[in-house]
Amino acid sequence: MGYFKQKEPRRFDHKYIFVDERKEKLNKIVENAKRDLGMLPPSEESYRDRIKGAFTNSDSHLSRRKENGQRLSSRAVLVAFFICLFVLFYLLKNIWQL
Repeated sequence: MGYFKQKEPRRFDHKYIFVDERKEKLNKIVENAKRDLGMLPPSEESYRDRIKGAFTNSDSHLSRRKENGQRLSSRAVLVAFFICLFVLFYLLKNIWQL
């Protein structure tokens, strides 16, 4: 069934084992303080960090779907395509008989 779209290989997602979260939080606090004092230019990513995932995290269904990485399967798309094709054929057949 690989006629339409072949699956892409998994992307490399390296997660560090030894991460100092405390150090990262301190660096973020220092960076935010410098931005507030005007020592650094304002960051465009600051609002994106706050907004990103805000809507999907509030809905359990969306968060589960995001974690699982579920997408429409090719089989479901193929079945929907044939159903639409059948309905279109039926409608055109009835129109031409008039």
